[in-house]
Order: sequence, then C-alpha cells, then structure tokens
Amino acid sequence: MSEKPVRIGIIGAGGIASAHLAAYRQVPGVQIRAVCDVVAGKAEEFIRRHAVEEAEAFTDHRRLLAEDSIEAVSVCTPHQFHHRPTVDALLAGKHVMCEKPMAASLAQAMEMVEAAERAGRILTIGFQSRYDANVDLARRVVVSGQLGAIYYVETGGGRRRGIPGGSFVKRDTAGGGALLDIGCYSLDTVLHMLGHPRALRVAGMTAAPFAGRPPYRERGIEVEDFAAAWVRLETGATLLFKIAWAMHADSLGTSLLLGDEGGLRIEAPGGLGDAGVRRLELFHDMGGMPVHTELPLARSDEPRPFLRKIGHFIAAVRSHGQAPIPGHQVLRSMAIIDAIYRSAQSGREEVVATV
Repeated sequence: MSEKPVRIGIIGAGGIASAHLAAYRQVPGVQIRAVCDVVAGKAEEFIRRHAVEEAEAFTDHRRLLAEDSIEAVSVCTPHQFHHRPTVDALLAGKHVMCEKPMAASLAQAMEMVEAAERAGRILTIGFQSRYDANVDLARRVVVSGQLGAIYYVETGGGRRRGIPGGSFVKRDTAGGGALLDIGCYSLDTVLHMLGHPRALRVAGMTAAPFAGRPPYRERGIEVEDFAAAWVRLETGATLLFKIAWAMHADSLGTSLLLGDEGGLRIEAPGGLGDAGVRRLELFHDMGGMPVHTELPLARSDEPRPFLRKIGHFIAAVRSHGQAPIPGHQVLRSMAIIDAIYRSAQSGREEVVATV
C-alpha cells in the first residue's frame, strides 16, 4: 500500500524555491499544493514556469496556511522574512523547513524555536552542509575522539568575487551580509562537529571594503562583505572564524581542528558548507612517530546533500519524528553571529547570549 501523500506549500517564489521544488519532485509521495509570494503575479509565474498544475497561488502566506490539506511548508523568503511565516506556519499546525540562515536576528530565531515547541511541530533549518558525506566523515573523526581534547578550531571561507545582488545586499531584506548569508554555514557545520558547544565570548569585526568600488557601487550595498571573529567556547577551545563575499585572495585558508592527540585539516575552497570538500587530512602519532593520513573522499555519485535534506524532512513529517536539523541546535550559531555583530559595533569583546 502506498503512503499517504505529503502536501507541501512553498512560501517565497525566488531562486531557492526552485531548488526546493526540484528536490520535492524527487521524493515519492509529495505534492506541491500551494505557492506564495508577496509580489503580485510571481507565484502564478512560478507555477506556470515549473508546470505545477495542482498548486494554487497566494500573495498572503496566512491564506496559504489556512488550507487544511497542507501539512508542511518550505520557507524560501529573503532572510529578514524567514521569521514571520515560520512562526505563523508552526502555530497553524504546519511543519516547517526554513532555509538558511535561520533568521535575520537571534531574537527572531528564539521566537521560532518557542513557536515550534508550543505547537509541537517540526522546525528544521536548511543546512544541506550537514548532509555532505565528506563533512560527515570529518565530523565522525572528531566524534571518535581521535583528535583528543580539541583546543583550537579555525574555519570560514570566501569567494574571490561573489557578492550577490537584490535582496541579499539590502539591510531591510537581508538583515546582514556575508556573515549571515554564508558564514552561517561554516559556523553551523563546525559547531555540529564539536557537539554544539555554547560560545562564551566573542571579539568580532565586519567590513565592506568592496561596497563602494565598481562594479559593486551601483548595487547600493548596505551590508558587510567581510567578517572575522575570535570565539571562546565553553569547552575551553578557541575558534577563529573568517568569511568573505569578495577578497583580494584565492582563499582564506583551510578549516583546521587541533587536539592534543591529533589534528584534522579540511580543504573546502569556499568554506565549510559553501563549497565541496576537496581534501581531508588527519595528523596524528603512531608508535611515537608523526603520521599524516589523507582520508578517501566520498564518490561524486553520492546522493546530493540538498536532496537528502528535503528527503529527511519529508521522512520526519511522515513519522511525526524529530526535526533533522532542529532549530534549538542552530540557536548556538545564531548566538555567535549576534555577538559578532554586537562586537563589531561596540569595538569590544561581547558576552554571547545563553541559548
């Protein structure tokens, strides 16, 4: 007997919504029943372009959420607008897949988690980086204890030229720049490897050195294109983080985890989560001699991380199970982002909010 179809609504009809739709179409028993966008005609155009004949178009997400047949939604709006549709969906009894970053502020993210707990519904955050087979291999090395007590972590990444446009660079739609947009990947990924420790204090900075230069000046960029921070974790480890949308360099270096028994180096050109892992190297001792081992990478035909994140969400909805990437875990990285922005503004080390 075939399983009962899971009926999905998509809120936000931009580029990332197309990726969600493509993934949902590869999961058996999923029906896209509604698409919403506040821009008049955009949801209808999305439905026509992707031939989603069974879907109804909306301009108000609250009307979409009033449809009893819809069990779950993907929130694919600009960053500043993740919060309201997510909270409304959860309180309307829908399960939610919210795209990254979780929200534009820590306060918004906390309200989203509270709504999920109150409603007893799934809130999962769209970090497909957790489903990358090579990222997971690195996590398993850390969890195995082979590195011993980890005292230093370095992560982040960047693009030589990769400043986006549109809603990504306006403060009232994006909430932040490179730190929030792609820095969230590296922070979530490395905290997941470490078991989601709390951060205690942060000294951070942000900058926008490219915003006033051609060809970017005409875009009216209002957010940072670079951020860096020194983060003290409750485990006693120190985390050095840096991220860039654009820079006069080809790389900000590899990700590195150093422990008293071994070290792990992860080469991912754009940073953890923003680009594929190209090399994994384990440094340790064997018989009192230093040993360097290059770990074999997963095959390129492994299931795509984006498809896996959607598949796991649907499986959780069907089983009424736990969120694959629960919002309460992501609050830890959101608290670091919040403290980096506060430190950049104050020019001082800031205490990280307890979450």
